[in-house]
Amino acid sequence: MNVAAEKWLSVVGIGEDGVAGLGDEAKRLISEAEIVFGGRRHLALAESLISGEARPWPSPFDTAMRDVVALRGKKACVLASGDPFLHGVGVTLSRHVPVGEMRVIPAPSAFSLAASRLGWALQDVETVSLHGRATDLIRPLLQPGRRILALTSDGDGPSAVSSLLAALGYGTSRVTVLEALGGPDERVRSTTAQGFDLKDINALNVLGIVLESDRKARVIPLSAGLCEDFFEHDGQITKREVRAVTLSALAPRRGELLWDIGAGSGSICIEWMLADPSMRAIAIEEDPDRAARIRRNAASFGVPGLAIVEGKAPAALAGLPAPNAVFIGGGGTDDGVMDAAIEALPSGGRLVANAVTLEMEALLLSRHAELGGELLRIAISRETAIGSMSGWRPAMPVTQWSWVKS
Repeated sequence: MNVAAEKWLSVVGIGEDGVAGLGDEAKRLISEAEIVFGGRRHLALAESLISGEARPWPSPFDTAMRDVVALRGKKACVLASGDPFLHGVGVTLSRHVPVGEMRVIPAPSAFSLAASRLGWALQDVETVSLHGRATDLIRPLLQPGRRILALTSDGDGPSAVSSLLAALGYGTSRVTVLEALGGPDERVRSTTAQGFDLKDINALNVLGIVLESDRKARVIPLSAGLCEDFFEHDGQITKREVRAVTLSALAPRRGELLWDIGAGSGSICIEWMLADPSMRAIAIEEDPDRAARIRRNAASFGVPGLAIVEGKAPAALAGLPAPNAVFIGGGGTDDGVMDAAIEALPSGGRLVANAVTLEMEALLLSRHAELGGELLRIAISRETAIGSMSGWRPAMPVTQWSWVKS
């Protein structure tokens, strides 16, 4: 407790202006530290202040922060880019060091600096970090007329993002590359996504994007129940109306994990993840071709973090992290699948299962009689041509059982 009260670890955000941009307290913490951690660039920026040992991060980066944690009780300092708690090392540190043991002095983030250069209201701008992450993550943010600030990984990032924008029908979007913000090498240049030809881009860059779309642009609606044409599928896909009802029954909440058993095209788990960036999902699919298709769909919707388990349930469920919700759309009649799903759910977890066959429907009726929950019959008819006229053609009805574990 005494050690914690001393706040032995300081975390200082530093910008490209180096020591000149630091306040007196930040300078004091760096100069008094026995050991100063940071990237080689950070250590070089603060070199004139460091009196203790300068220790660059190991490669590969140790996310467990063992070297830092081992110094508990000594005066240690960690240097970070800008705001340590915005996609920064502060987040990693806080998993291993109680915040009561840290003194944190942030600097302006790259997003704040970029917004100030562009004159954009930061609260009205979409922000995304593509640093060390898939460029596809920007896809759900592509809405005509919106503005995006995107942090990239290197000098090739702006070109890659621009190529993606052009391929998706946003070629006329204005793209501004803001390089080395706050430092002597700061530079701001603009072009269009389809005409992107900027060279020699600093590895430290942020993209400011004003989205303009053509009539064929891929715009992912914010509603549940996306059109089947958005997905690559082989016909085995939960139809959009049924999917909307199913997602409503699953009731996604931020940060939750879904198991999608018999995922098919992945439409349910993909829309689950689109509900919020914090959502997580595991698609369980035994057919290799469909598993590959799910992976492509996940990339095209900008949710590359969707985990895919290729195997047959219930065996494929062994060892998976416990879900908050389970959807069973295929293979529900297989021995042990329903029992395994029910067993895996914690108290308050939700299970939703859809049936189009009599065998699966009989199973759902039996489970409803045993456990309770809610039964729903979903019947959809679509207008279709009948000779020179039109009429209603009914789709196969779906029986849905939804249940909350007590």
